[in-house]
Amino acid sequence: MFRVWIAIFAFSLGGCAGYKQHLTQPEPDPVDSSVRISLSDASVNEPVKTPLPATVTHASEENRSDTGVPESTDPAPAVEQVAAEMINEDTFGIPEIPPLPGQNFTPNAQGIELEDVINSVYQSYPLLEAALYSRDVASGERLETLGEFDRKLKAGTENGPMGYYKTYRQHIGVIQPLYQGGEVFAGYRVGRGSFQPWYLERQTNEGGEFKAGFSVPLSRNRDIDARRAALWRSTFGVQAVEPDIQAQLISFVQEGTYAYWDWVAAGAKLVIADRILKLAEERTDRIRSQVENGFLDPPELTDNLRLVAERSGRRAFAERKLQQTAVKLSLYLRDANGAPMIPGPELLPPFPELEAVDAERVAFDAQLALEQRPEIEAINLLQRQLDIDHSEAQNDTLPSVDLIMAASQDVGYPTSPKNDKGPFELDALLLMEVPLERRKARGKMQSVSGKISQLSAKRKLTEEKIVAEVEFAYAGLIGAYKQAQQAEQAVEYAEDLARRERRNFEEGLSDLLKVTLREQYAVESAEKAVDAKLLYFQEQADYRAALAEDRVPEPIPE
Repeated sequence: MFRVWIAIFAFSLGGCAGYKQHLTQPEPDPVDSSVRISLSDASVNEPVKTPLPATVTHASEENRSDTGVPESTDPAPAVEQVAAEMINEDTFGIPEIPPLPGQNFTPNAQGIELEDVINSVYQSYPLLEAALYSRDVASGERLETLGEFDRKLKAGTENGPMGYYKTYRQHIGVIQPLYQGGEVFAGYRVGRGSFQPWYLERQTNEGGEFKAGFSVPLSRNRDIDARRAALWRSTFGVQAVEPDIQAQLISFVQEGTYAYWDWVAAGAKLVIADRILKLAEERTDRIRSQVENGFLDPPELTDNLRLVAERSGRRAFAERKLQQTAVKLSLYLRDANGAPMIPGPELLPPFPELEAVDAERVAFDAQLALEQRPEIEAINLLQRQLDIDHSEAQNDTLPSVDLIMAASQDVGYPTSPKNDKGPFELDALLLMEVPLERRKARGKMQSVSGKISQLSAKRKLTEEKIVAEVEFAYAGLIGAYKQAQQAEQAVEYAEDLARRERRNFEEGLSDLLKVTLREQYAVESAEKAVDAKLLYFQEQADYRAALAEDRVPEPIPE
């Protein structure tokens, strides 16, 4: 029978060094997080599987020419063509641009609301989905650090079948690193054959030898070690993902809100272009009748026809702007399947009423932003990671003192008349090691302390920037509200003057040039009012972003 020995560790001064392990603190509690970002437009074309206001069609040579994108004069690179039968709704689906609105277009009070766009960003915006997957990345990295505490199975066979001394040795064992520091081990070995006199400890009784023991750090690595430090850092790394996700979410919502109000503003300007064109068209028949009866000169009719053509072109520009803003909005407004949905003009709402701004809430909102902004939470988590680094550096200044206890027992028929392997054996070792200068540990402590000081200065500036951003957005919101009110007042005055001038023209007390100028002033005032409202709602989006009102959806526990 073979004699088997379980060689877990050699208990010499050099071999015992393998037992030195690093020590622990309790795992940190998960922390909710919260920051802010900007978005680069990136359209994602996905198949549409349910009929919605945005329909799906296959790309073809005909509809490619209607996109409004100027063709390049540079030679196009060679593109491999795909057979038409290979293109299906599951592989290539694009939302169809809705038809242009007809004349007398009016916004729909029951149209798409801003909350619809924001909810769509939360539910199916691809870049937010990509950001949420960073949770899996961080969790995987944490799981990797937990691998340092995995049980390890060790086994081997060492045989010398030729020579004067013929030996046969086999061993198998398990090592379990401990979260509190150190490790426990157990195993079995068999050593049989004719051993050299100086290697008789390799021999076992007929049934082999069972062995078990543990290693415990008494100074260095008792409270923290490299394994636990890596685990704690990765745990905070998992939590640090949340502020980054929130920062991106805040930016996505802000950009989607901008796109929504640009679309609403484009619809409002189309209404203005419609109304001013209708005025010129209604005058045409009346002027033609007056020219035919000799009350007006023919150039008056020509001038009005020119005005109709000019305003028709202006309406075409407003139509193009409406379609373009709707296409941009489709990046954020998506259907139930997550595919981009280009809203049609029938879904366009008017501007809502502007709300007065509370002049006393800015101080409260600034404090709220300091609590909610993800930049602060990200700094807090980075501070905790640096604290771990500092504790690890302090641990390295301590002497390494390790206690090792091992017990063994041979079983079976004795291999020698003395039965020197038969009694129960207990080994106790106390090993110490310490670098005298400790420059590595002191240098690491100095480096980490410098990083902590840098982070403290950065925190101070970040808090000041957050307060400044809230106050900046608040001032912009106040100013935009006042500007919008004054612009509305200017519209009323300009339209009143235009009405008076049209009445004078009908009574023969004015001419077409004056009417045209008055109407042009009214149009400019109305467009400025639209721009002022657009600015107000954009400032609202900035204020929402400054307060970090958008929160990351909580991860679903596994």
